[in-house]
Amino acid sequence: MNVHDKYKPLTFWEKTYLPGVTASLWLTSKHFFRNMTSHTLRLVGIKLRWPGSVTFQYPEVFRPIFPRLRTKHRLTKREDGSPRCVACMLCETVCPAACIYIIAEEKLAEPQIEKMPKSFDIDLGLCIFCGYCVEACPEDAIRMDTGIVEISNTSRIDMLLNMETMLNLEPNPERYVKFDKEGNVVI
Repeated sequence: MNVHDKYKPLTFWEKTYLPGVTASLWLTSKHFFRNMTSHTLRLVGIKLRWPGSVTFQYPEVFRPIFPRLRTKHRLTKREDGSPRCVACMLCETVCPAACIYIIAEEKLAEPQIEKMPKSFDIDLGLCIFCGYCVEACPEDAIRMDTGIVEISNTSRIDMLLNMETMLNLEPNPERYVKFDKEGNVVI
């Protein structure tokens, strides 16, 4: 499209908006009748390759999510139950939303680990779920694989994740879709 075509005056036909309304009604009708035909044939017993649009009854049935989806954060633990994080501050530094807050303290009990987080907080109200914190972590201490996508609260203060909450979260593999050997999604 030429830049100057954007500023040319509309014709009488374009001013009536009938071409736009007709095109949008055609597109909506096409999708409606294609889905209705697919569901009607499936109801009769004829299986089609394309299953049609599917509605998930949300509170009772969760929509399957793919394993690469970045969900709520969690902190991993060592064998002794302590956080794997060594408070290197890389995740806090790389975060573009500046939603990670770490306060470090010295760990005198184990000489091979110099520091550990005294507090590790993430403000989910600010987080953009980019996953940079997961990629930057050299200790694999933070992950976004809990399968929790329902992140809503009634106040801003409830959107803060603290270290104890993140240490108690576990991955939920039942929420993720499975793949067969050919790479097709198994429902």
